[in-house]
Amino acid sequence: MPAVGTPAALAVLNGGSRAVSYFLGVMVLALALALAMGAPEPGEILSWAARVLGGVFLGLLSALILATLYCWQRLLDRDIRPQQRQAWHEAGLHAANGIATLALTYTLFGISLGIGELAGQNLTPETVQAVIRGLTERFSLAFMTTVIGLPTSALLRALLSISAAWVEARTSAAKTKTKGVIPCDS
Repeated sequence: MPAVGTPAALAVLNGGSRAVSYFLGVMVLALALALAMGAPEPGEILSWAARVLGGVFLGLLSALILATLYCWQRLLDRDIRPQQRQAWHEAGLHAANGIATLALTYTLFGISLGIGELAGQNLTPETVQAVIRGLTERFSLAFMTTVIGLPTSALLRALLSISAAWVEARTSAAKTKTKGVIPCDS
């Protein structure tokens, strides 16, 4: 890592702090919106998420979201070369795709846990209620990871792609302007 105080180190710290700020800001806004729409208290929502989704999934999801946001911030950096910008764009897309992969992996994991639990149970009229309850918990993990992960991945990919196109258009317009060529609208 570059020495602290160098422009490269400051760019890393700046991008990282902005990514964390955006992540936390979106989380606060989402919880406030949920509360305004009549959802339970934020503590209850977070407790539910930890119980249903699990700490490992939430940790990996958060890490991938932060990585994507960091790449997005580096993509928007005016002081980097086009090749670097393209590399940050690609890295961000891979991190966002990692969210979709994580969600689908946990979906399959939850389904396999449910099937495994079902296979190990004797189904009798007395045990069917408990078996169904356990199966429902596993399938809840399976489907909620998909419901959360796939839209999050799609939104982050869109953010990266639209931002990259916007930066490219802005850069092309600036190059055209400095050459003295008047762009024509088609």
